[in-house]
Amino acid sequence: MVQITRFCALVAAVTRSPSLVIERSFSLGGTVQRSMDILPLVRNIVPPLTSKKHKGQDGRIGIIGGCQEYTGAPYFAAITALKVGADLSHVFCTKDAATVIKSYSPELIVHPVLDSPNALEEVDKWLPRLHSIVVGPGLGRDDKLLKNAKDIIEKSKTQDIPIIIDADGLWLIARQPSIIQGYQKGILTPNFMEFSRLYEAVHHEPLDSRDNQRSVAQLSSALGNLTVVLKGEEDIITDGNKVMVCSQEGSGRRCGGQGDLLSGSLGVLAHWALASTADSTKGVNPSLVAAFGACALTRQCNRQAFHKHGRATTTSDMIQEISSAFKTLYES
Repeated sequence: MVQITRFCALVAAVTRSPSLVIERSFSLGGTVQRSMDILPLVRNIVPPLTSKKHKGQDGRIGIIGGCQEYTGAPYFAAITALKVGADLSHVFCTKDAATVIKSYSPELIVHPVLDSPNALEEVDKWLPRLHSIVVGPGLGRDDKLLKNAKDIIEKSKTQDIPIIIDADGLWLIARQPSIIQGYQKGILTPNFMEFSRLYEAVHHEPLDSRDNQRSVAQLSSALGNLTVVLKGEEDIITDGNKVMVCSQEGSGRRCGGQGDLLSGSLGVLAHWALASTADSTKGVNPSLVAAFGACALTRQCNRQAFHKHGRATTTSDMIQEISSAFKTLYES
């Protein structure tokens, strides 16, 4: 009864304070260790705006995805990266998607190379200039594109580039978990269905959804303690050692594209976090700090857009809220 009372009190505290984080240890059954506010750590990694910097210093982000059927997803991820604070945003897509994506925004640098015979060589020319890559938005499941995405991931690992994997990039990882296994700068952002597929591919048994926090930590641990973000009613973020829960208020509107906003913002925040000093994150895994920051920002954008547009809210409306939401969370 005492344990139940303590648990209920903790749940109530999380409900009252959207930015409250839960950290758990999963050795021998798992216990709640302590709670802390992670938002100040996210604020610590945000680079100051100054005229002394040069173009590209605050982030050059690459989006690997975009095909004939899916052109919106890579655009959402790439434009989000710019609006969060990256200086340059590149999209590496198929030839027939390039013109469409270019027409959405002149701010994006679009490379129609993802379906070319020498896709890896074309992307490899740019990898040394990129601070992080986001693999999956609008990628599709064509075997040729998945093979090229795999090669790009492998090449990026050799250059120690942070890699965020979402959407059909996760389909690729579920088929071949070894592609990303053990890579400490890898971050996976599955929804529940994608997570279930990943869990079963790695553990070779059905997912028991009664304790998602434990299951996400188990998946992260099995993949070599890379960061996993399970998106849902509350976002569960873990590196296998610590679990954080982001329950920042959002809304009941679940339009397509919100995950692209999350992955695009995470591409920027991961670069900032990993480039920060250890003191900035107070010893917390920088990838966890970045992931929490991206989750909170996405939820804040969703909340603000929903207050204006209600049921008509789309991801484009959320993107228009990035500036205001970022200021509210990280610059106020």
